[in-house]
Amino acid sequence: MKVTASSNNLFQLTHLGAINCYLVGEDDGFTLIDTADSGQAQAIIQAAQKLGFPIARILLTHAHVDHVGSLDALHDALPNAQVAISERDARFLAGDKSLDASEPQVPLRGGYPICKTQPTQLLHEGDRIGSLEVIATPGHTPGHVAFFDTRDRALIVGDAFQTLGGVAVSGTFKILFPLPALATWHKGLALESARKLLSYQPSLLAVGHGRVLSLPQSAMQRAIGVIEQSQAKEERQPSHVS
Repeated sequence: MKVTASSNNLFQLTHLGAINCYLVGEDDGFTLIDTADSGQAQAIIQAAQKLGFPIARILLTHAHVDHVGSLDALHDALPNAQVAISERDARFLAGDKSLDASEPQVPLRGGYPICKTQPTQLLHEGDRIGSLEVIATPGHTPGHVAFFDTRDRALIVGDAFQTLGGVAVSGTFKILFPLPALATWHKGLALESARKLLSYQPSLLAVGHGRVLSLPQSAMQRAIGVIEQSQAKEERQPSHVS
């Protein structure tokens, strides 16, 4: 697992050149954001040890397999670490794939593994976990969240954006790395969430797939423009009623 220092507080851990999780330094140790795919627990723990701090808590952006794959193994190894995920996506960890009546009734996409680990905290918009503020960013999944570091304006966004294969909002198909688009539940909500994230004027954009971007606002705006044009084109196309 490759370790890249993105700032004084943020370290990117990358598996297979494509799957990222992050260590965020706090006074009591590291906050781990996402857990990568299965089989990465020891590599993640060893990376934290080499950097000199324990993992105090685990935060999850959403419940897809490449973000919660090593959750159970990490929880077994770190039983005292807090585990937090949005209240909405927590249901997926327990195997409940039902949609709420208030949500768009379109099929879920991507893999949602059942995890034996039960969250110790359910996250909501505006919650604070150490230096991190929780931002609700539905679209890629119904309960997707991002985390904003209030110290330096770093934004850790899970799959709300990607940079691998090109900077893109979740749901925009990138031929060089199409998986986030293929696993996106609702493109319209993903676009709304992308606009919301841009409004935070981040100094860094840390994504689930791809490199961390410094001063990312112009790249985020361009990516938003691309999906806006795509959505407008789809809306102009006539519907065929038999």
